[in-house]
Amino acid sequence: MLSNHQKPLRRSMSMMLVWLERYKAIDLLLFTAALLAKVYLFSDILHVKNMKMTSTDAIIELGAIMLFSFWTVWLPARGRILSLIGLNMLASFVLYADIIYYRYFQDLISIPVLLQFSQVDSLGESIGTLLHVKDFLLFLDWIVIVPFAIYMLMRGKRDLRLANEYRRISPVWQKALVRIVMSAAIFGIGASLVFTNVNEAKRTWGQGIFEGNWWNLSIYNVTGALGFHGYDAYRYVKRNWLDAETVSAEQASETKSWIEARGALRGALEQDKLFGAYTGSNVLMIQLEAFQNFMINKSIGGQEITPHLNGLIKQSAYFSQFYHQTAQGRTSDADFTANCSMQPVPNGSVFIQYAPNEFDCMSSTLKTSGYGTSVFHAYEGGFWNRNTMYHNMQYDQFYSLKHFTLDEKIGWALGDKSFFRQSMDVISDQKQPFYSFLITLSSHYPFTMPKAEQQLSLGELDGTIMGDYLQSIHYVDAALGELIERMKAEGLWDNTILAMYGDHDNSIKDWSLLETFLGKPLNEMERQMMLKQVPLLVHLPGDEHAGTYSGVGGQLDVTPTIMHLLGMSTADQYLIGTPLLTELPLQGKLVVQRNGSFTDGSVYYLPSSDGIMDNGACWSIPSQALTDMNACAAAAENARTELTVSDQIVMNNLIEHFKEQSATEARAGSQLETAAK
Repeated sequence: MLSNHQKPLRRSMSMMLVWLERYKAIDLLLFTAALLAKVYLFSDILHVKNMKMTSTDAIIELGAIMLFSFWTVWLPARGRILSLIGLNMLASFVLYADIIYYRYFQDLISIPVLLQFSQVDSLGESIGTLLHVKDFLLFLDWIVIVPFAIYMLMRGKRDLRLANEYRRISPVWQKALVRIVMSAAIFGIGASLVFTNVNEAKRTWGQGIFEGNWWNLSIYNVTGALGFHGYDAYRYVKRNWLDAETVSAEQASETKSWIEARGALRGALEQDKLFGAYTGSNVLMIQLEAFQNFMINKSIGGQEITPHLNGLIKQSAYFSQFYHQTAQGRTSDADFTANCSMQPVPNGSVFIQYAPNEFDCMSSTLKTSGYGTSVFHAYEGGFWNRNTMYHNMQYDQFYSLKHFTLDEKIGWALGDKSFFRQSMDVISDQKQPFYSFLITLSSHYPFTMPKAEQQLSLGELDGTIMGDYLQSIHYVDAALGELIERMKAEGLWDNTILAMYGDHDNSIKDWSLLETFLGKPLNEMERQMMLKQVPLLVHLPGDEHAGTYSGVGGQLDVTPTIMHLLGMSTADQYLIGTPLLTELPLQGKLVVQRNGSFTDGSVYYLPSSDGIMDNGACWSIPSQALTDMNACAAAAENARTELTVSDQIVMNNLIEHFKEQSATEARAGSQLETAAK
């Protein structure tokens, strides 16, 4: 029995503890109500457009809370209550961390981000500006639960024993049965509330969100706050433990030999006259959204679609048989392949799944060589996990949507004319030499352009998705013209390598529209080549080496090409690509696609869905006809090897392993030399 001599505060806490212990569902109900209030407040504080918490969202959050806490029913009263308090505090911390992180990075915290804590630490002195008074409502209940937890730890056990001294104790089996039944019921109801609604979203409006994994906020919009972090933990465990494929020492050795042979090939090309011909030049590279090669030098209604680009081609090295090599990661894959010269992964995006891994990207190499490095993209920094990946790629600064003034809203965000203008305001003040990477957005699907920017007369394509695409490309071309004039005005034109390439296809699946535009039917090979071909232009100071280069190339070759021109050796770097701009073209060049298709300029191989080589199609490019499979057989093995090597390197972080291995061997060699002396 509780003593009447206890102090009032302790006595009230003792009575609360006894009450919670005897009415076993009350503590769980209070916990659930508190967390529901917190996730609603969280949604209100984030205030993400089109993500206001709905009744369905509340049901999913309720289910997630039940899954988060069902196991506490197994514990005796004191342990259960302390566990619920601990879960409350943990959830409060996570939600608050999400709020702070979102205000700076426009995304939610994930496990890979926590493992790269230096990125969170980059908030630095700005942390004070991210704190709002309203946020602390998340911790309002701590005024009660923290003192109660302290009491529970110090006095609770004794007070419960005294209160139950003369009560009949239920048999152990009866307690166990009640706890098992209650926990199973809570788990079952919680799972039903979560997965029924999430699966419905996956089937309808949220299709592809979990496969693409392009933005944590998109997943949060389906799963809710607690559900997102549960999914994030599952995703991390599955990717890094359950589905992780180990690489044997023999496989690692073979992979290293293959990639080092590719480095030796680039090293041999350093005798080329163009190697180092532009040492010390600035580099400004532009990734053009959905910019395909078939619009180059084309007209519609008597108007050139890309007049500025057509003019620039005459002053630049233009690669007419250049291919994008993206997969599910789309824009992020193009960024990765062009800057880090590795194949994308077959499922998902490297930016999302392997952002913490080590790569020999152009930005990090140039930064080490004294270049200032910056990347510009007028969209949310968390999209495609860019904040984390760009930190790993060692850019000095990432200018995302929050750094731009939204004075020209087109499509998804800022129009490219304003994007280039505001980016150049920064670039023109950068220390030289610099590497600046710009990613455009205005020609993103579904290609919505304001009426004032619809300058083309489209004829029968007017009102179609193809017509909208051409209007957006024409606008982007005009923006590029303004950028070039700005570079000339800023004195950058004659000391800067300007490179630009398309990132991927335009996602238009109706071939009749494309055939209407081209005025001819297309066979399967032409369709696939057109789908994969994007422009690559490299303008050099003095308009040097201008002309059309018809040799095949792909996005993996962008970084080796730029580094070759700058005279920076990549012989010891782990890159797959080779330079495209050399005095003599490289013989036997093969461009490999993620799906297993490939071309060497004379044949184009299309794989079958079953992955069997002989079931694919081998096309002769000169004759535009199917040819004997033997013409593709030898290259097919090389293509498979390239994809396997890249996957092993990317998925298993082998570059870090190779560098550690080389450093160890170098130290051992140095010690042997010292001992010999």
